[in-house]
Amino acid sequence: MPKEKKKFVLSRFTPYMGNKKGLLPLSLVLSGISAVLNILPFVLVWYIVRNILSSPQSIDVSNVSFYAWIAFASAIGGVLLYFISLLSSHLAAFRVEVGMQKVGMKKIMSMPLGFFDKNSSGRIRKIVNDGAGTTHTFLAHQLPDMAGSVVTPIILLVLLFVVDWRMGLASLVPIVLGFITMRFMMSAEGKKFQQMYYDSLEEMSSESVEYIRGIPVVKTFGQTIFSFRRFYDSIIKYKEMVYAYTLLWRTPMSFYSTIMQSAAFFIIPVAIFLIGRGENIALVLADFIFYILISPIFSMLLMKSMHFQQNVMIAEQAIDRLDNILDYQVMNYTENPKNIKSSSIEFKDVVFSYEDSDKRSIDKISFKLNEGETIALVGASGGGKTTIARLAARFWDVDGGEVLVGGINVKDIPKKELMDKISFVFQSTKLFKGSLRDNILFGKENVSEDEINKAINFSQSREIIDNFESGIDTIIGSKGTYLSGGEQQRIALARAIVKNAPIVLLDEATAFADPENEHLIQKALKELSRGKTTLMIAHRLTSVQNVDRILVIDGGKIAETGTHDELVKKGGIYKNMWEEYQKSVAWKIATKETVNKGGQNA
Repeated sequence: MPKEKKKFVLSRFTPYMGNKKGLLPLSLVLSGISAVLNILPFVLVWYIVRNILSSPQSIDVSNVSFYAWIAFASAIGGVLLYFISLLSSHLAAFRVEVGMQKVGMKKIMSMPLGFFDKNSSGRIRKIVNDGAGTTHTFLAHQLPDMAGSVVTPIILLVLLFVVDWRMGLASLVPIVLGFITMRFMMSAEGKKFQQMYYDSLEEMSSESVEYIRGIPVVKTFGQTIFSFRRFYDSIIKYKEMVYAYTLLWRTPMSFYSTIMQSAAFFIIPVAIFLIGRGENIALVLADFIFYILISPIFSMLLMKSMHFQQNVMIAEQAIDRLDNILDYQVMNYTENPKNIKSSSIEFKDVVFSYEDSDKRSIDKISFKLNEGETIALVGASGGGKTTIARLAARFWDVDGGEVLVGGINVKDIPKKELMDKISFVFQSTKLFKGSLRDNILFGKENVSEDEINKAINFSQSREIIDNFESGIDTIIGSKGTYLSGGEQQRIALARAIVKNAPIVLLDEATAFADPENEHLIQKALKELSRGKTTLMIAHRLTSVQNVDRILVIDGGKIAETGTHDELVKKGGIYKNMWEEYQKSVAWKIATKETVNKGGQNA
């Protein structure tokens, strides 16, 4: 299937301009007129000099003054029109920048939850915010110059041959060589390097976010940057990319800079040749001055053109990245939604594979979690436990089979109703920069103070709040007010308790908690799950001994099912897991004294 041809980059920004669409054409027209006015002073100065040199004995001062004032007025007019042009382009650029951010975030807010597993917050922020900023620079500054870069060379080319075609041809030599060099630098290889450069920059930005978040761990264990190998590798990759990109441009850029400053080198021999043939020295000198003044303008225009093409590529890549990140499979919702009447969860022959993976993560899984029951998923990492929990909340749509909530396929349940019926407590807790109260109330509106206090007590968060002078109104995330991982988890549990959803999904909520916090979180989880339909994932097997049923997940399939006692008696995978877990719990670090005592007793 042939690849669809991309639209011109400027037309791709039009949908984000709103009612400011007319400002960019206005900016281009004003910039073009400004370019004409900016050339006029050079022509008038040449005309004045030519008249003075050709007849120095009969200078008409009033005539010279008239043309001088016209030159001054055209210069001022060019500056004013260019200012208005930039004002128009900036207004349009600001609207595009804001439009891209609004449209991008609106689309991201409507994305299925699985989108955020694939895209880190650092990557999303860089693509949306930095991409919008990049396009602003292009539209506000580079685009108005485009009109001048088109109009000015046409006028100058005419003047080059009108004044003296011989000097005009000589002055074109460095321009042609510079243009050929510029086209070489704007080659497909250069564009490929540009793409690779921004890919490596994006990767480094994303990895830096993860590294900064892990600095407390690095400092605690006395590690260096090498403990975050991916971040280190991304820096090295970026360094190598910049170095290779620089080497690609080194020779052609040096040649370009030299040749574009050498107009006089080509014009002087022609001027000497013309004088040697007996032509009027004064007129040749006047024309020579004109070409010396005009030639640097060509150099400047070519440089602007080169930067414009480069910025077109950058702007195009910015909007490509935004389009790519938003080009995520959108979930379809039925036109005839059904309301949930119970809180059961059922999987019927569910098959699921992650994007770009040929291996099934979930392979023909079937089970039912009745209302009010608790089922625990256990098994080796990568077996599919987290995927099962997230499919229940419709992070993604299954490839085959059905996921039912309350006896209704999740595809037929309105998104808001499904989210209202489910509370999540995952390993990675997200708290917002704001007050503790706002974070606790995030999942539900119109909550009484009594309900808030009960949630705080049940989640074992009272001591956290009491430690702050402002209590529940303490702003976290600023002025040095931060919570530990276990404390964040308890506040998140308070949020889930306030929400009071009938279905609870727990994905190893105590994984990163210290022993003290783990004990408190376990008590909070018990309160959160009381009377609820609960699907929990656990690695600490002591937390699943009393659940209604345990599913052992292995390779995307249910390998064993039963209660704790039943599975231990079976002598299968779960029994081996239990025995290994018991050994790890019983393991202690022996002191020198203990070892010596053991040796004596022996």
